[in-house]
Amino acid sequence: MLGQYYYHEIIRKTIIAFGTLFNDINIKHKKQDDSDFSTIKVPIAYGPTEKFLARLEQKPDLRKRVAIILPRLAFEMNSIQYDNSRKISTMQTFKSKSLTDDKVVNRLFMPVPYNLGIQLSIMTQYNDDALQIVEQILPYFQPSFNLTIDLVSSIGEKRDIPIVLGNINFKDNYESGYDEKRIIIYDLNFTAKTYLFGPLPDSTEGLIKKVQVDYYTDTNRKNASRQLRYVAEPRAIQDYTNDNTTSLAEHIDDKITKFDVSNAASLTVNEYIEIDNEEMYIKEISGNTITVNRGQDETEIVSHTSGTVVNIINNADDALIEQDDDFGFSEYRYDYGDGKIYSPTKGIDVWKIILIR
Repeated sequence: MLGQYYYHEIIRKTIIAFGTLFNDINIKHKKQDDSDFSTIKVPIAYGPTEKFLARLEQKPDLRKRVAIILPRLAFEMNSIQYDNSRKISTMQTFKSKSLTDDKVVNRLFMPVPYNLGIQLSIMTQYNDDALQIVEQILPYFQPSFNLTIDLVSSIGEKRDIPIVLGNINFKDNYESGYDEKRIIIYDLNFTAKTYLFGPLPDSTEGLIKKVQVDYYTDTNRKNASRQLRYVAEPRAIQDYTNDNTTSLAEHIDDKITKFDVSNAASLTVNEYIEIDNEEMYIKEISGNTITVNRGQDETEIVSHTSGTVVNIINNADDALIEQDDDFGFSEYRYDYGDGKIYSPTKGIDVWKIILIR
């Protein structure tokens, strides 16, 4: 069950994003007349503070250079903890379109919230150097700073990850012996509130192909007899197959409902077509001239230029309906007086209603 391989690199991306926050910090040394003597860009590396201190304390000889010099920044992830305060229902899902195929829609379970503990260490030889670095960091955290991270690049899932500054520890070993180097250390403890995603499901999961509604004579369904059943089958409200049925033979604005196409032989009355992203309903065909209802299923009515592709929406598109598409379904009722199906709001054409008594 847990053997399915996947790796979104979320923890790695979060750590890298954290490090880039502090990769352009500079300190300045001044002369007595307050002019700049030197500007130093503070280097930063991933690793525990103890490793850098050990290298700093190494005794150089004539054949070796000093391993590192101060000032320096080091950061390291030191904890991973589940965040119960951001917990969401484990069964809740959301939709995300594939970046490589806009006809494929993935339904994903909500990610799991985890807190990554990251420690940033500031190591300097002079107190003023440490204070310069600290003052360039603290004002941005009140107490958090949001980073936008592409957590799952394959579906374009970007989220704002709060980086929260917790406590700050300070150490200065100036009371040590004269033979030891002075090292001033500020430890800033941060929490990155990230999210971990599981494996991406098959894009064909969760397709809604038919809905059945039963009406009973009583609220006690165990003993009541079923008097009426509605079976509703969805109809696609956009083209999925890119069939390139024909093309516009003229420019049409947002007012025209009668226009020419290059070849209407493959079009049929009472069916739907899609031009750009606008859906239309064909009411009449005469030669290569068609009469339509514009802006069907709440699509925007816009102008279209001559030569624009006209796609037909048919049964092949019905089979490729997106996951959890509501198909424009609103509400239906059956009037026993005249035997007609009524729709109080828009959307009656989106479902084919089959009445079974």
